[in-house]
Amino acid sequence: MTETTKELAALDILEIMKLIPHRYPFLLVDRIIEIDGDNAAVGIKNVTINEPFFQGHFPGHPIMPGVLLIEAMAQTAGAICALKEGTRDNLVYFMMIDNARFRKPVVPGDQVRFHVHKQRQRGKMWMFKCEAKVDGALVAEADIGAMMKAREE
Repeated sequence: MTETTKELAALDILEIMKLIPHRYPFLLVDRIIEIDGDNAAVGIKNVTINEPFFQGHFPGHPIMPGVLLIEAMAQTAGAICALKEGTRDNLVYFMMIDNARFRKPVVPGDQVRFHVHKQRQRGKMWMFKCEAKVDGALVAEADIGAMMKAREE
């Protein structure tokens, strides 16, 4: 763990909201339960039938949209970046996605765990290997790139 990274065991929703600018209905990570410095993290999303996207995504057979699984993985990765770099003057931008695969549907009642591992960092650009799992089974995966940028207000 680097000296500039906060040593935290977990982040609740209020702490996540201090790190990333997302808010309902776009804040898709409920908790971050494990943090390994700026190398890895595990985030959690509890999927309920009350999610607004279920009204229009396969009514009668609700499935969480794959793009939202990717976004939740990116938010978990963004929290790692923000913890290291600080959030007062920086934002984390989702820059690229590669090798995305969707393996199984995610439905109401599932708890998704987002396992995010930093592959490399070059300056303000970060690359992550991400997996989404339900009950230990892989449901989605992707390589995600993020970039820190000064906040323009």
